[in-house]
Amino acid sequence: MSSFDDPVVISCSISGVVANRDQCPAIPYTPEEYAAEARRAVDEGASQLHIHARKLDGTPSYEVEDFRAITEAILAEVGDVIVNYSTGAIGIPIEKRLEYLRALKPDVAALNMSSMNYAKYSSRRKDFVFKAVFENSFDTIIEFLTAMRELGIKPEHECFDAGHVANLDPLIDMGLLEQPLQISLVMGVTGGIRPTPRNVTLMSDQIPGGAEGANQWQTIGISRDQWKLLGAALVLGGNVRAGVEDNLYLPSGEMAKSNGELIAKARQMAEDVGRRPASVAEARELLGVPKRERSAP
Repeated sequence: MSSFDDPVVISCSISGVVANRDQCPAIPYTPEEYAAEARRAVDEGASQLHIHARKLDGTPSYEVEDFRAITEAILAEVGDVIVNYSTGAIGIPIEKRLEYLRALKPDVAALNMSSMNYAKYSSRRKDFVFKAVFENSFDTIIEFLTAMRELGIKPEHECFDAGHVANLDPLIDMGLLEQPLQISLVMGVTGGIRPTPRNVTLMSDQIPGGAEGANQWQTIGISRDQWKLLGAALVLGGNVRAGVEDNLYLPSGEMAKSNGELIAKARQMAEDVGRRPASVAEARELLGVPKRERSAP
């Protein structure tokens, strides 16, 4: 580990729900596989794990018991880590997504900050792989945010374009948000902002209080453009996320054998620009996420 004094919070998107094991054998399906991937990621410097649940056959799950089994397996393996649940979904009722937040109370939950076209396009096929309208109205955002406040869950504000960052402004003015915010600049989804280093600067400049203010921000790069985006974020003082949900490949073009390999590359990039991975305790302080008292699994 580097001895530099500028910590970076490295998050791991440990599974996602779109890709499957035919595309990448490292994607975990079972709680035991999630735990093994969590160990690899934490050992390489990850302090926050972003979790989508899957059933044992790898299909997406929004059931409390699947989130519970995965979370308990991870915590039994790695001890303390910031647990971050996805709440994003298309066609899944809000109440269903709130159910596992209420039952399990993760440290953090993702909160998507605007409605948008959400798609993946194949230039080889000259067609969309998938396309949908991703509904995240202010009414939806406020419903999730109100529940998170009641449960003591820190929102992670996922912003897929520069205007999504501006959607924070009325929520701050309404007194619904407290600093430090955790803001994710998601780049590379068709329908969102283009994945260029200049756009990392553009979006980070929109952070309330500025890119160097009290609010914490990270860059999430989708697909193989990820690495140049993470590099830009690290230089500009942001945090970073890597993992098989976002991108399956190392900068060399080789497919990652584990989340640990992807996190190790992010850690190396941080160290190369004079930064170091934050410990879990440091990440909790930076993000404003106190440690929960949890019963042993």
